[in-house]
Amino acid sequence: QVQLVESGGGLVQPGGSLRLSCAASISIGSIFNINAMGWYRQAPGKQRELVAAITSGGSTDYADSVKGRFTMSRDNAKNTGYLQMNSLKPEDTAVYYCNAEGMYYSGNYYKDLEVWGQGTLVTVSS
Repeated sequence: QVQLVESGGGLVQPGGSLRLSCAASISIGSIFNINAMGWYRQAPGKQRELVAAITSGGSTDYADSVKGRFTMSRDNAKNTGYLQMNSLKPEDTAVYYCNAEGMYYSGNYYKDLEVWGQGTLVTVSS
């Protein structure tokens, strides 16, 4: 059906930058009409939280803690979403997950589908 594969995590010093990627793979002959996509993170000792989100219309929303530092983008030709993270802080350390939600169509079969990536670890430390 739909698979999201994340990459780009790693170890970076405070003030550094990373770009996370989330590539979507859709079964041949099927359609995934994305309504919204987002990035979540789960830091040690904390609940999973929404970091950034974007709708199919292009409206974006960011958590207050990352505004001005993180930017979401999409490359529809590559079927890939990105999270550019600048001025990273130790408190940004977390496992980051991408998410996509929308209507999945295959023939006359359709359903609302929510898909999660496997997660990628970002560690910000000197």
